[in-house]
Amino acid sequence: MEFLQSTYLGNSVQTWIIALAVALIVLIILRLLQSIVARKLRARAERTKIDLDDLAVDLVRKTRFFFPLIVALYAGVQRLTLPPSGDNVFRVVVVIALLLQAALWGNTVISFWITRYMQKRMEEDAAAATSIGALRFVGQLLLWTVILLLALDNLGVDVTALVTGLGIGGLAVALALQNVLSDLFASLSIVLDKPFVIGDFIIVGDYLGSVEHIGLKSTRVRSLSGEQLVFSNADLLGSRIRNYKRMAQRRIVFSFGIVYQTPLDKLAAIPGMVQEIIESLENTRFDRAHFKAYGDFSLDFEVVYFVLVPEYNTYMDIQQAINLELYRRFEQEGIEFAYPTQTLLVRKEEYPPVAS
Repeated sequence: MEFLQSTYLGNSVQTWIIALAVALIVLIILRLLQSIVARKLRARAERTKIDLDDLAVDLVRKTRFFFPLIVALYAGVQRLTLPPSGDNVFRVVVVIALLLQAALWGNTVISFWITRYMQKRMEEDAAAATSIGALRFVGQLLLWTVILLLALDNLGVDVTALVTGLGIGGLAVALALQNVLSDLFASLSIVLDKPFVIGDFIIVGDYLGSVEHIGLKSTRVRSLSGEQLVFSNADLLGSRIRNYKRMAQRRIVFSFGIVYQTPLDKLAAIPGMVQEIIESLENTRFDRAHFKAYGDFSLDFEVVYFVLVPEYNTYMDIQQAINLELYRRFEQEGIEFAYPTQTLLVRKEEYPPVAS
């Protein structure tokens, strides 16, 4: 057929059809293989507890469509005779595609192993897990930097001159990204200095909650009411942070008042009564109880004790037990709690009758 023998871009139409057919067949075969391998690996990963099986599944999942497409096109192009310029362009495209796929695979490997390691370390040492999380970013940054430099080198860019020129350009970029870099350095400071780690309960100003994630730009905290609070790392380090996770014990101060009509002997017995109640409870250490002051409408007592565990719910349970037992003992002893009252004294005076 004359049409098949006609030439287009240095190759006959027949040759182009053969090249296209080869590329299409190779693409179909590769996609089928990818699907079969993915299914087999998923089935194996579900049956075993080996990390390598899960990693293999992730690697297959991260294999993008452009990768088998480029391989198929490369196989088809081998049937063609391309001019040097066209061959060079196609070679660069193939290399960049392979580098990009390699970067995706490398990124998956780094994320997989660090995530798995963090899950194991989180149970033992949350601070170490937080530090490891920062290494993921550093590793991925280095990987993509190397891939970018290799891609630029294949595009004909003088990488050495580019790196040298980054001195002045880097200063301009740093000025433009001042806020971002501030948060980045704050993130590194949090990771290295560890004022808090994932899982800690912190209070920042009027906000409180448990740290869920420490990122490069922000830290996420889950509040007691359920919503997620997002803090800029730079703003967070510039604030006063109260970390309750590291509190070994809790110092409690509370007061109560009794009526002025309380007899002196019962007044003197109250500190010992309070001490007895507190010392009867677990996870407590009594410090002091004193008749502190004469209030406007009450005789005021101040009590100080320690809860020997940091959990807030345990503290509230203990305080409730103290309050209930105080109420019961005072009721037995006939001691009354004071509350705001006012007593009006009306004096009736005798006036002489008015003379008529």
